[in-house]
Amino acid sequence: MIKLTISGLSKSYSGKEVFSELSFDYECGKIGVAGSNGAGKSTLLRCVSGLTLPDDGTVTWSVDGKNLSPKQIKPHLGYAAPYVELYEELTARENLQFIRDLRSSQDCEAISNLVNQYELSTFADSLYGELSSGQQQRVKLASAVVHKPAILCLDEPGTNLDEKGHAIVEQMTQRCVDSGGIVILASNQQHELDICDVCIRLKREVPA
Repeated sequence: MIKLTISGLSKSYSGKEVFSELSFDYECGKIGVAGSNGAGKSTLLRCVSGLTLPDDGTVTWSVDGKNLSPKQIKPHLGYAAPYVELYEELTARENLQFIRDLRSSQDCEAISNLVNQYELSTFADSLYGELSSGQQQRVKLASAVVHKPAILCLDEPGTNLDEKGHAIVEQMTQRCVDSGGIVILASNQQHELDICDVCIRLKREVPA
């Protein structure tokens, strides 16, 4: 069983507080992170995933009661966000193959399965840089799960997606949870937050 424990987490940029003394813990399920633009949703995901260090507080991941170091948790983590780009000069399929090989995992999802699950077949062999924004987003989502992560961090996963794309987001998050994992989904779209089991709402105080 995977567990996330956040204790007294605080982060500021250039002297401006993003969030302060944030604490919660959760086991296996979908956590929504809500808030207006600039409230700190992306920053929280980066802190949770180890991409950004907090100013204060701790982020602890444990599996079956055993705490894991940041280095130990990285192979178990998948991340997708609008600011995470793939290689424009590679096809969609080549991007997935490259990430699979980079992960060097013995337990990777078959590329053909990802192409089917994320409905990439009509453009899998087209250059990523020539795809529409919605098509690129589907490839980004598929790339986040190529190594079958137990922890899935999704920042605005429905960006540029149509109705079928939103259904794909719901399906991928449910697959992760069904396998005993944790999904952390940051969004200001209520329909995305509705698929989560719990929701953390970040509020940024605006000076008068």
